[in-house]
Amino acid sequence: RKLSRVTVPVVLAALVGLLAGTGAGASLALLAQATAAGGSTMTTAAKFDIVPPTIATSVIAKATGTGQYLSRSIKRSGTFYVYANVTDTGPAASGVATVTANVSSIKTGATAVALVAGTYSVGGVSYNYRSASQSATATVAQSYSYSVTAVDNAGNSATNGSFTATVDSTVPAGSDVQTTNAGTAGMPNAGDTIIYTYTEQVDPESIQAGWTGPSTAITVRFTLSGNTVTIWNAANTTQLPLGSVALGAAYITTATATFSATMVQSGWTITVTLGSLTSGTVKTNTTAKAMVWTPSATATDGAGNACSTSSKTESGTLDVDF
Repeated sequence: RKLSRVTVPVVLAALVGLLAGTGAGASLALLAQATAAGGSTMTTAAKFDIVPPTIATSVIAKATGTGQYLSRSIKRSGTFYVYANVTDTGPAASGVATVTANVSSIKTGATAVALVAGTYSVGGVSYNYRSASQSATATVAQSYSYSVTAVDNAGNSATNGSFTATVDSTVPAGSDVQTTNAGTAGMPNAGDTIIYTYTEQVDPESIQAGWTGPSTAITVRFTLSGNTVTIWNAANTTQLPLGSVALGAAYITTATATFSATMVQSGWTITVTLGSLTSGTVKTNTTAKAMVWTPSATATDGAGNACSTSSKTESGTLDVDF
């Protein structure tokens, strides 16, 4: 049988039997909403959003570089973004109205920094809210907690205060430089490696834009004048900020010699592996020398601190490299 209209009472009378003897009357208001169902109209109880938003994750990362690959640390006076993943769910979700972060422990007075909806990525992790660029206070230098608050359009509010960030004031530096041999001892060959070790992990994006650490093509250039090795991009047009290594002896007979190569980052180490010789002529060196590496200040750590340019001498027993 088709119903032309179903009506739900909008006011329930006093529940006399339930409240008998209390001396009080009571009423319960039940709001209603009209819903079309074919040719009929059905009046049903209205649904209300009573579920606050969920703040799943948040991270702070420096506001420099191409993709903020290393996160959770910034430097004194450095600029940074606050990222968060916020959703509003439930049977009557009204949507996220505002998202703010209290980062006053890192930036004086920043108790309600607004985050804006969008599509963002930090270290391969996606976030849907981000703040404008903020500047850390010049005197902070330790690990700090911060919170993120979200409010939906129904006024429900949630705060997650479990997030942390480190303000790092320590600059990275060169720790060691080594080579390994895969062919003729004392002669650069395919498979030989140059291993650059820092005092902490450097941001791979500060070495090459968009690089996140896996094997990538580069060029290794040997220069006879000064007997140095430098690292260049795959096209051999731009020097990469791995500094220069003084070999202390000649390993080539031409003014320059170049190898196709790859580099890969693992923690604090960047390993360069020689491929094929693409120009020039190499020779065998039999004189044991200690290499000296002078890093580049363009390389930075995850917080954005520039690398020290103090030179570092190869550790261990004197040997013939490559």
